[in-house]
Amino acid sequence: MGYPAFFDQVPGITLYDPLGDLLGAFEEGHLEINYYDCARLAGHSCPTVASAYLMAYAGLRALYPDTPPVRSRIRVELQASKEEGVTGVIGNVVAYIVGAGDEGGFKGIGGVYARNDLLSYGHSALQGTLRLTDIDNHVSVTLSADTSLVPGSPDMAPLMQKSMQGIATAEEEQRFQTLWQNRVKAILLDEDLQKKILTLTKENA
Repeated sequence: MGYPAFFDQVPGITLYDPLGDLLGAFEEGHLEINYYDCARLAGHSCPTVASAYLMAYAGLRALYPDTPPVRSRIRVELQASKEEGVTGVIGNVVAYIVGAGDEGGFKGIGGVYARNDLLSYGHSALQGTLRLTDIDNHVSVTLSADTSLVPGSPDMAPLMQKSMQGIATAEEEQRFQTLWQNRVKAILLDEDLQKKILTLTKENA
């Protein structure tokens, strides 16, 4: 099954998963999560999914500059409520990457390896879209990504409308898909653009 070629150009996120190590799911507990994985999780590829991946990637590099991030040891807090806009989508993607569950998450084995209560919403005082916290050393990083600074082609909206109405030609549908994914590609691969749209603040314990 095919997907846009640029997905393979997006840097992956390598993590250590202690539960996966214990149960033999990943060799020595190491795994890589990539953008394609997150697009499959969400069921689509869009600026929101791309921004969530970008924030997770940048935030984890800031928290773990010299070692792999440890899944299930990172708390995810989002400023907005789960029901507001695309907040739930962002939360799902970031939580998947870092192995964070809400109150319904995995409760652990013998008091360890738990993933529940690591994902929460509605932190209105948060000065950003989300905060990642290493629960072992309590170092945090707060992030936002303003995808409105990545404008789409003016042709995209009318082509999207025609595609949704089922009246677009095959060529128009292909053109719309290309324009849509070009915007996603810019968010994920244009480093100069990322410097403009991404805000990151690190807080030591």
